[in-house]
Amino acid sequence: MKEEKVKAQSMKIKDFCKACDLEIIDGSELQYITFSSMMVNRPGLMFAGFDAYFGAGRIQLIGNAENFYLQSLSEEERLDAIRRLLSRHVPCVIFARGISPDTTFTEEAQRFGVPLFSSQSVTTRMSVTLSNFLSELLAPEESVHGTLMEITGLGVLITGGSGMGKSETALELINRGHRLVADDAVIVKRVGDKLIGRAPEKTKFYMEVRGIGIIDVRRMYGVGAILGSEHIDLVLDLQKWEERVQTDRLGSTKMSREILGIPVPKLTLPVMPGRNLAIVAEVAARNFRLQSMGFDALQSMLEGK
Repeated sequence: MKEEKVKAQSMKIKDFCKACDLEIIDGSELQYITFSSMMVNRPGLMFAGFDAYFGAGRIQLIGNAENFYLQSLSEEERLDAIRRLLSRHVPCVIFARGISPDTTFTEEAQRFGVPLFSSQSVTTRMSVTLSNFLSELLAPEESVHGTLMEITGLGVLITGGSGMGKSETALELINRGHRLVADDAVIVKRVGDKLIGRAPEKTKFYMEVRGIGIIDVRRMYGVGAILGSEHIDLVLDLQKWEERVQTDRLGSTKMSREILGIPVPKLTLPVMPGRNLAIVAEVAARNFRLQSMGFDALQSMLEGK
């Protein structure tokens, strides 16, 4: 199977250890590590001399089988096998089950500049943990203009042109007990068939409110008012209300917005003086949840239920 091309991502080694519950064995002098593949490799075939289909960009995971095989080799054969792996400039090598590499492996890793890590997890579980971590880290992403909120447990992306009141609507929703994920710019990642949104690091927890400026939502409303990331379940697009423009009054028209190849249900909310958009957004989210559970108010009314 052809490996999916992804954009390489770098992160601090200490953050990688924290995310995957790892301990660093060697490579503490390095600050960053770069990943370019979602795949995890167990290098048994490489140790045995077969490297025709070796993926050098993959994390290398060593369990009991690979370790016992290395230890069964003569000193010269073991050195050759280790060098064959590390010379491919792999991102790192992880030893599962608390296995400690021998001095030869550690010295060669230092020579080639490959960081070594240790995990207490069994090899299969560690492989799943790493795959999940890489799937999220290297997932395709794009920046979307809008405000992402969690409303009644749903991820709601509020979009619209400048001056439509996205931030003010979000601020009122926060006052009503809902949570902010990102304001103005939302980083959206596609993980499998799901879209996950978060704020850029520089603007996390902050909002721009016209006439006031920048506010820190976390300090003003507490940690219960913010959320690090959320799935995007619904798009609410704010548009200026115009009498000559026909609007869907019954909610019978199904619309969607495509983000990273995934269609997301979309509702258009007309913006007009005196309309409380926060309440409308809250009702839209609650109604969408009911529809997702199989209840449609329009259909129920037409059927006289």
